[in-house]
Amino acid sequence: MSETILILGASGQIGNELTQKLRAIYGNDNVIASDIREGNKEMMDSGPFEIIDATDKETILKNIQKHKVSQVYLLAAMLSATAEQFPQKAWHLNMTSLLAVLDLAKEKHIKQVYWPSSIAVFGPTTPKENTPQKTIMEPSTVYGISKISGEFWCNYYHEKFGVDVRSLRYPGIISWKTKPGGGTTDYAVDIYFKALEQGNYECFLSEETRLPMMYMNDAVNATIQLMQAKTEDIKIRTSYNLAAIDFTPKEIALEIKKHISNFEITYQPDFRQKIADSWPSSINDSEARKDWNWKHEFDLASMTTDILKNLKA
Repeated sequence: MSETILILGASGQIGNELTQKLRAIYGNDNVIASDIREGNKEMMDSGPFEIIDATDKETILKNIQKHKVSQVYLLAAMLSATAEQFPQKAWHLNMTSLLAVLDLAKEKHIKQVYWPSSIAVFGPTTPKENTPQKTIMEPSTVYGISKISGEFWCNYYHEKFGVDVRSLRYPGIISWKTKPGGGTTDYAVDIYFKALEQGNYECFLSEETRLPMMYMNDAVNATIQLMQAKTEDIKIRTSYNLAAIDFTPKEIALEIKKHISNFEITYQPDFRQKIADSWPSSINDSEARKDWNWKHEFDLASMTTDILKNLKA
């Protein structure tokens, strides 16, 4: 049976590209994009779009019934750097939206829920390198606190009510299609734009700050692969560790210099440095690779080539 999918928060960095990929797979009319305001031209022109506040359960339900939705992808969230400035707003958006959607699944209005977690669930006491699936999780950011709480809510609704909710702990995600949206790993998106526009970039993290990262193509593919996996293959209902590459600002700058020889980078660490320092430098995602066959495609070199080619075009 064909799925009908509702995406809440479709205009964000991941939502934009995930919407287009899902429309290509399931058909434009079967993927309803939504956000609190209208999306870009590509999104509005390629299929149905609804204005929905992700914290408004009644409006979500009306649209589920109107479009006969079977799956909800809940992507609406306030990200790490922005959430530090608006803690209560972030908590309200991140948690109210999740509980609304989990309740709708519990009440059998939908069959399946996707909700993203993040490496922000880890904290300064977590092992930094090759961070395992199960480990110390003591997040020190508002975003991380909301994500770890969300993971346990997902697991609770699965155990208690049989809700088929699935989740990935995203690393930093890099895309050339959507400008950064208030995350700590956003320097790795912005640096490509600035390299081409200005030939230089001032980085808000120090040159040796190693963080787990992933090209958007891999993140979108992992998300869809997880949702298409057989129920019996999904062994983890909190959230799966997900990994592809890790690098420092210095390493990404050197890679860009291979394409733009006069590119210069300077460093002016700000409040985001403390957030980055609390996160792992690399992630062990062997559970995802074992349970549902996850494999990433892009490394730093192939990602850089692809991004610069697309931005130039």
